[in-house]
Amino acid sequence: MRPLLLSAALTVFALPALADETTGTVVAYDRVSHVIVLDDRSIWTVPADFPLPEDLMAGERILIDFQSNGDNGVGKYLSITRAEG
Repeated sequence: MRPLLLSAALTVFALPALADETTGTVVAYDRVSHVIVLDDRSIWTVPADFPLPEDLMAGERILIDFQSNGDNGVGKYLSITRAEG
């Protein structure tokens, strides 16, 4: 029984992190604190050295690709780009 439990536990920890994405319209972007607020009221704090679209401003639609950290939210940002449409 123990080898089965150990095998199951190792399988759970070996799962890859989940990639996710969201699209929204920028309501506000604070260049100093690196915070983006989208129209769905979600708040995204990005690392200071993370590449963002040049001259990002309110009213633009963006696509945020990130690696989810389960219930802890964003684990790692993969890209933030302008969205079509």
